[in-house]
Amino acid sequence: MTFVAIQFLNGLSYATTLFLMAAGLTLIFGVTRIVNFAHGSFFMLGALFAAHWVTHWFPSWGESALLYALAMLLGAACAAVAGALAEWLLLRRLYGGPELYQLVATFGLSLALSDAMRWAFGPEEVFAPRFPGLKGSVQLWGEYFPQYQLLTIALGPLVWLGLHLLLQRTRFGQRLRAATQDRSMLAALGVDPKPLMLGAVVLGCLLAGLGGALQLPREPANLQMDVNVIVETFVVVVTGGLGSIAGAFFAALLIGLVHALGLSLFPQATLVLVFLTMSVVLALRPRGLLGQHVDAGAQEAAQKFGLGPRTPLASTSVFLLLALALCALGWLGGYWQSLATDGLILLIFGISLQAMMALGGLVSFGHAAFFALGAYGAALAHSHWGVALPGALLAGVVLATALAAVFGAVVVRSGGVYLAMLSLALAQVVWAIASQWVGLSGGDNGIMGLNLVSDAQRSAFYFGVVALALVSVWALARLSRSSLGAALQALRDAPLRCAASGLPVNRIKYRIFVQSAALAGLAGGLFAAHKGAVFPSVAGVSTSLDALLVVLLGGMHQLWGAAAGAAVLVWAGAELGRSFDYWRGALGLFVMLIMVVSPSGLLGLLRREQRP
Repeated sequence: MTFVAIQFLNGLSYATTLFLMAAGLTLIFGVTRIVNFAHGSFFMLGALFAAHWVTHWFPSWGESALLYALAMLLGAACAAVAGALAEWLLLRRLYGGPELYQLVATFGLSLALSDAMRWAFGPEEVFAPRFPGLKGSVQLWGEYFPQYQLLTIALGPLVWLGLHLLLQRTRFGQRLRAATQDRSMLAALGVDPKPLMLGAVVLGCLLAGLGGALQLPREPANLQMDVNVIVETFVVVVTGGLGSIAGAFFAALLIGLVHALGLSLFPQATLVLVFLTMSVVLALRPRGLLGQHVDAGAQEAAQKFGLGPRTPLASTSVFLLLALALCALGWLGGYWQSLATDGLILLIFGISLQAMMALGGLVSFGHAAFFALGAYGAALAHSHWGVALPGALLAGVVLATALAAVFGAVVVRSGGVYLAMLSLALAQVVWAIASQWVGLSGGDNGIMGLNLVSDAQRSAFYFGVVALALVSVWALARLSRSSLGAALQALRDAPLRCAASGLPVNRIKYRIFVQSAALAGLAGGLFAAHKGAVFPSVAGVSTSLDALLVVLLGGMHQLWGAAAGAAVLVWAGAELGRSFDYWRGALGLFVMLIMVVSPSGLLGLLRREQRP
């Protein structure tokens, strides 16, 4: 009983951090309708600023409880100022746009902020001192519990009460709630929504920065804090219900308790338990605990899938010219062949996601799950049973397809952000299994020494990847012209009308989901063969976002969009990464620019420029 009580308190303490993050993200989404992926960056900024303040700039502040608390508030204020700048420079240019473009733009913002903080604060971890006066423990039920964590437990309800009073008892809060319900009607009544949206972003980033600063006495500040916290924050927001502060509070309590008990009882399955909890809640209540129907921002206008050149002869010429160019790179050998192989594998992975998104309107934030299963399936088949390359690739595809066949039955019943979060949950579960099932996957050490492709076979392997990439593009073109492609585009643009017309909506969505997973599994298997090793990072959030970047940078509704996006992303990583330390930040700025200037991607921008 004592053990359960102590873990209950640990869960409540962690829930405070989750609630501060989730409340800020909920406020921003409720008013602006932007799913802000960069929210974790403001959490990290608050922590790093406060940590440097009490450790490097003014160490004497770390010896006074009042000054230490003031330094935490300064960290939160710094995050709020950065949020105001982000709203003014970027977010207000995204209002009213499709949520997927907003997500990718804020991912670019997170890249830029991460590199900016690395430049300003350095790459090292910062160990801040314990909070003065609360360095000890108190005895509860025969066990010792840190005094500082008792303080953080009390802060959660106080913050919720403060937000409740702000939203219910002040004119600003009432207008914020009105903007959440119907922003256009509020504007029609003569209330300028811009200050409200700025205020929501500033308040949300202030809460995120405060959550980061409050972590300092418990853990060091570092440049990985943003990714570590944003995933669980999304889980809390979706579990509680989009747009609900109260839902975020109860969801934070639930996830915090599951996290604390999981760490103590099932440390290797903690992340699995967290996402399983979210999945169970969404299965019982599709909109979360207290979620209500909200318009999650503008949906993308119906667009015809662009097949490139208008005549068959011109299309064939493009295919042949690209094939010749890729073959020329292969004949160069060495570095350029390896770089082109990276791009082609990323192209195949991007097309697997593009078929779902562009034709069916199905958004996945966790497509890396199938890429990772393809990679691990190929690696395990080769390392355990000595299977050669064709059989290993087949094993990876079968493994990815099998999981998609099971999981797809649940996923296709959801939509929008909820579908995206369920797919992210699956990817995180795959990542957790790959990281912690050491006996099978090797854990963080991965599976190395794969000899699926010998040095003598490198050129043949490269030309095989070229053929598979071109076939993938051709298959996407055929799919867009087929009856299945027409049905998918109809479901994307008018789902209710399609259901009323008798189309088997879920069956069509299920079919494209499974086919997409199979192609992603093939890309993963090719990746394992090319690199000769597989690590859990292939199932990480960054891998899923790479696929999103490939599709959206080039142009989601353009046949050759994934090719253009893959070329830009691989070139930026290889060429800029060798000579420019902050290339990720530069890439983030470029992503933001593209999403603002031309949401239809690079090829969409070229087509627009070519029009008379």
